[in-house]
Amino acid sequence: MLYLATPSGADVRAAMQAGLLACMTTPAQGNVIPPGALYACDNGKFGKGWPGEQAWFAWLTATVNRYSRGRCLWAVAPDVPMDAAATLAESLPWLEPIRALGIPAAFAAQDGSEHGLIPWDSIDVLFLAGSTEWKTSPAAHRLAVEARKRGLAVHMGRVNSRRRLRIAQAFGCTSCDGTYLAFGPDTNLPASWPG
Repeated sequence: MLYLATPSGADVRAAMQAGLLACMTTPAQGNVIPPGALYACDNGKFGKGWPGEQAWFAWLTATVNRYSRGRCLWAVAPDVPMDAAATLAESLPWLEPIRALGIPAAFAAQDGSEHGLIPWDSIDVLFLAGSTEWKTSPAAHRLAVEARKRGLAVHMGRVNSRRRLRIAQAFGCTSCDGTYLAFGPDTNLPASWPG
């Protein structure tokens, strides 16, 4: 399973360049992706960083043009954190434009997405988002299993502890992300990666 982080510190950037980690970027971060590193594009909807649809898509287009489509793991469509129905409505119009950029489209599953609210045929990656309780629940686990059966990658967001990392691994996630390395990269990287 590949861990995505922000490029905070020389050791983390070196691990990204070596392929041990990948880089997560959002419109508000302004991160420079290390040369040769794999990366994914989050939309900034969770937290403070959403610039609006048109500015987000312009940023996404510029990012994949600058850093290579071939190194982009995926881009997550706009979502509404913790709201499955609103996320489906917000994401649907953007899945095909993301794919048209030549990159995989990720869908951010939320609390309640297990009730028929996943557009399986329009996505390449199932991103387990939503509340901590939901994304570590049996319902999210069943969605992850279904995604893998369909040949899709599965990503879990906000993985900031060894316990959460083990859950993501048990769910069969192909990748996960978090801020664990950003807060103490010199301490946390050697202790946690690889491993």
